[in-house]
Amino acid sequence: MTPRKIIIDTDPGQDDAVAILLALGSPDEIEVLGITAVAGNVPLALTEKNARIVCELAGRPDIPVYAGCDRPLGRPLVTAEHVHGKTGLDGPALPDPTMPLQEQHAVDYIIDTVRAHDTGTVTLCPLGPLTNIATALQRAPDIAEKIQQIVLMGGAYFEVGNITPAAEFNIYVDPQAADIVFRSGIDIVVMPLDVTHKALVTAERNDAFRALGTPVGIAVAQMTEFFERFDKEKYGSAGAPLHDPCVTAYLIRPDLFSGRHVNVQIETTSELTLGMTVADWWRVTDRAPNATFIGDLDADGFFALLTERIARL
Repeated sequence: MTPRKIIIDTDPGQDDAVAILLALGSPDEIEVLGITAVAGNVPLALTEKNARIVCELAGRPDIPVYAGCDRPLGRPLVTAEHVHGKTGLDGPALPDPTMPLQEQHAVDYIIDTVRAHDTGTVTLCPLGPLTNIATALQRAPDIAEKIQQIVLMGGAYFEVGNITPAAEFNIYVDPQAADIVFRSGIDIVVMPLDVTHKALVTAERNDAFRALGTPVGIAVAQMTEFFERFDKEKYGSAGAPLHDPCVTAYLIRPDLFSGRHVNVQIETTSELTLGMTVADWWRVTDRAPNATFIGDLDADGFFALLTERIARL
């Protein structure tokens, strides 16, 4: 099987870091062409730095990292230091990166890379706000028909919101960008809170990361321990949901996930429900389906995959 070529668009974030590590630990299934950083969980200066820290942690300083948009398309940036800590990667003590940041802007890199590859061979994997992806689609509409698929973490329906009562963080930060992406006609797979909240790092699962005894395994355990303090208090759950690794796990083992191909629209005007992903789960409208909205996963299979791949790094 030829590895699937992907660009990871991210705002690391502990769970973003684990998603990147899972991809880099799965070279038979995934070829990471590059990583593009966007402002989200923390400001851009930290997300591009964190992306390079994670590449070096994985022993992959050869992965090119590009800095992208430092603010949403039409509103002030909202960040999530209250969840991820001041650096975005609070938990482990990781050294500053020595690998360089690429000079090219992330949006230009996305456009050039999609154009340079055959149609239907590059998948975009956004793990944060969709600002870079939407900007690329606005600047170069021709790339839409060349993109194989967009597999993204964002949104919620049955689990409602985690940053407002109605909205999930990634979509809420830049709802205008999300609206552009969901109207693009590209094949989209969505990992909403409905599925990611089932990927809980219990104490037993975290112990399995630490028991690997490797720098990567220990760092992942420390990241998830820091990350989980917020969600355990907020939701009363047994651990933190690993949102973003659901994206890369889906590329490797789609059989672990199930969902429905439905219409998803983004609320962009209401003060009350701004950023809501209105998923027609029950198909009560005649709006054409535009996204596969994932609703469930095999959590044990997910964590078995994650632990095995992290052990490779």
